[in-house]
Amino acid sequence: MTDQHLSYEWIETFPHLEEVARILRQAEIIGVDLEADSLYHYFEKVCLLQISTESASYVLDPLALRDLSLLQPIFTDSGIRKVFHGADYDIRSLFRDFQLEVQNLFDTQLACQFLGLRETGLDAVLRTRFQIELNKKFQRADWSRRPLPSNMVEYAASDGRYLIPLARLLEKELKEKGRLSWVEEECQWLTRVRFLPPGSNPLFQKIKGAAHLDPRGLAVLESLLRFRETLARKADIPPFKVFGNEPLLELAVKKPLTMEELEKGTTLSRKQIDRYALDLIREIHRAMALPPSALPLFRKQARPLLPGTVNNRIKDLKHWRQRRAKDLIMDPGILINNATIIALAKKNPSSPEVMKEVPGMKKWLIDQFGLEILATLKRGWRELEEKGSKNIGE
Repeated sequence: MTDQHLSYEWIETFPHLEEVARILRQAEIIGVDLEADSLYHYFEKVCLLQISTESASYVLDPLALRDLSLLQPIFTDSGIRKVFHGADYDIRSLFRDFQLEVQNLFDTQLACQFLGLRETGLDAVLRTRFQIELNKKFQRADWSRRPLPSNMVEYAASDGRYLIPLARLLEKELKEKGRLSWVEEECQWLTRVRFLPPGSNPLFQKIKGAAHLDPRGLAVLESLLRFRETLARKADIPPFKVFGNEPLLELAVKKPLTMEELEKGTTLSRKQIDRYALDLIREIHRAMALPPSALPLFRKQARPLLPGTVNNRIKDLKHWRQRRAKDLIMDPGILINNATIIALAKKNPSSPEVMKEVPGMKKWLIDQFGLEILATLKRGWRELEEKGSKNIGE
């Protein structure tokens, strides 16, 4: 399919996929993007997979193809560079739906972060680097629709066609700054991320504002949330499309037990009240009848009590991070995150070799800044500040 702006091939049959797979196996680099339906279905899924080479663009329909195992040798071929932008969700989704693993990943958003760019969204980066304005008209569209209008498919194909030239440009800039190996190692770690199955934690743990409820209110909220999940699962829609969080929080605070009480000052729509009022009241009654011993508690993540020496090391490392990130024109959290800082402070390694045992420590971080970190742990940032940054790591 071709227009004056974009040419792409629509792939929905197995023979056509076989043909494309043969072409992709010969490529040195491909751009990859996908569209999912998390805004429209309870069980989200990949609805489109866009793959571009330097000369062609392909839009695959997983809902028609179902089996994408032909792509596995391509995605795991370390000789083919796979370019994504913001790969975390995509890597998780491809493995969840098709067991596709990715090797030799280059994430252009990560590259932008390591270059210190303030805006790292694809539209902002393309506007800055190539003076290209992406059409975001269908950003929140339902990609599970079939048949898909041609303008939606063209929109989906448009993002991926710029990934390869963007990757080449960013690779060049990273090389000039000596940071390409940093991004490549981070990308290697990123290829291992996976979707985690739902845990056994109460649903209210993920609701903003739930921490302020008393135990009885939490019981009401949990009962309402589980009712919402049941409705969403049956209707195959996201839970927020049944009820928003705010109305359920309000009900958990007010705990109405009659229709009159429920309708008074509620943020539920008239349609929701007419359809679900009796069910909501039933769920509230059920939670109000629980004995005190069965009431839940909001489990806040307790900060572990650390010895004063460990806390001092954490402060020193954060001061070092802030100063070094400023020098590099990078976000401090990209340079080294808080979890790794805490792990370093606890371990207090005495050498780069021991530092390798610290969870979260990457090779590039040890090679480039290991001696600085060891010096900070040993002498503290204030002493190093007085001696001057030139003495760090000596």
